[in-house]
Amino acid sequence: MAKDFAGEASQAIAAFTHFINEETLLDLAARFSEVYTHLAKTSLEHFLVTPVTALPTGKEKGKFISIDVGGSNLRAGFVELTGETEHGVHRSIEPNEKIKRSYDKSWPIGEHLKMDQAEDLFAWIGDCIAEVITDALEDIPASVEAPFGDELLLGITFSFPMAQQSLSEATLLPMGKGFAITSDLNLGKMLSAGYSRHISQPHRNSNRSHAEYLSSSKTTGSSRLPRIRIAAITNDTVATFASLAYAVKAAPNSRVAMGLIVGTGTNATVPMSLTNLHPTKRHDLANGESVETVVINTEWTIRGTDKPLVELGIKTIWDKTLDANSEAPGFQPFEYMTAGRYLGEIVRLVFVDLIARDSGANVPASLETKNALQTRFLSEVVARAEEKTVTIELEKLFPSTTEAFWAPVRVKLLRDIAYAVQQRSSALIAAACVGLLDCVHDIRIDPPARNGHATTEDSKPEEIVIAYAGSTISQYPEWLETCQRWIDILVAKGSAANASKRVILREALDGGIIGAGVLAGMTDEIA
Repeated sequence: MAKDFAGEASQAIAAFTHFINEETLLDLAARFSEVYTHLAKTSLEHFLVTPVTALPTGKEKGKFISIDVGGSNLRAGFVELTGETEHGVHRSIEPNEKIKRSYDKSWPIGEHLKMDQAEDLFAWIGDCIAEVITDALEDIPASVEAPFGDELLLGITFSFPMAQQSLSEATLLPMGKGFAITSDLNLGKMLSAGYSRHISQPHRNSNRSHAEYLSSSKTTGSSRLPRIRIAAITNDTVATFASLAYAVKAAPNSRVAMGLIVGTGTNATVPMSLTNLHPTKRHDLANGESVETVVINTEWTIRGTDKPLVELGIKTIWDKTLDANSEAPGFQPFEYMTAGRYLGEIVRLVFVDLIARDSGANVPASLETKNALQTRFLSEVVARAEEKTVTIELEKLFPSTTEAFWAPVRVKLLRDIAYAVQQRSSALIAAACVGLLDCVHDIRIDPPARNGHATTEDSKPEEIVIAYAGSTISQYPEWLETCQRWIDILVAKGSAANASKRVILREALDGGIIGAGVLAGMTDEIA
């Protein structure tokens, strides 16, 4: 490659990393805090109230069917909460003992289901729920009548915006993440309808292929399928928050303060005082007049949240191109820069743009296709494997018929771009987390004239826990470590008042499934 091209490549990398330093990230966190505070007070599409007005006590008990509908996959299974021991002591030393899981299954959500009519998507979800329950019935003797009682309680995690006044009801708002469903839908009714046909008629009479599979392979349990009652519907970040709050009994110096998702998309949830929200949001709660604090679905990527990124010149030309060519231009600008659905496409846009400037280079036709480079491939191959393996896999995915395109210098360029994009994603989410925690007064960011490095006091610092879940934060090499490192730095540098606090990212494994079950077990507390 020509010397001038090497300079252009370095400039492209710098476009993603120039702001990743203590001073700029702290400035960004403070600006995020200002934006979140403003949007909470003024916006009707950000900082949505949820019906979760109480936190789990850890005493909840029961067996529930839970589903987690994400941007890419559907998961379903049984969750049993055992609560306290017979002596009334929390099992906090081994929190997993409080939660028993069984009959878990996962299915990819096909692109046709995302684009078809809503009834088709929810009928398929109903088929999947019936399949899990049928699996469980096969292990219960046929002589046992009504093994799940009169009805089985269902907890639902839905990773999309929705409006709610009660825990068991929700109106689905425009979905995003590649889904074409844009109408306001009654989520509970759609899910109930998708499953209830398995009660009203035998599987073998259904004309849907998934139900026919159930009929042909699991006819033994089909006539025993129970009625279900939707007990809880929640957002994925709220479920993640609730699952960790239930599983780990808070120590005197530790509390779960935030839920964070960084997977196909990204979102966050925090408890907030209703006095800090738009006045009309109190009316969005069935018992709004008697509630002071509520768990908030921030929708922290929707339009307007990227104001600090624009002000500080953090957006690149490739971010703007991706946004303009997305399914919903301008809708989730912060998500387009940070979440797993988009990181691979950012890397592809940068790489193809740079190679096109290199005289005589022919980009493989397959690499010219939108979304051809998946974030999962970056995570599992480009970020992990040795150069030889990466080269072989790239040649398989993006073969070139005119030249040995994947020369070492180009493989290195792709890896350098991917690393820079990953580092930026981690740093941006860290700044957003710190900004959000400052917004709700869990930590402080002082004005520049007053801030300084915090010093650890003799007493054990308070642990402010961010419960996290999602494939990007959990599986992309260095993503979690980078995010935690910047959170540590920004909290310490933000204010000397933070000396007695430490913000910790802690995984809520399978939080979507478990959290839905936990909230289903809290219906009496929240109702």
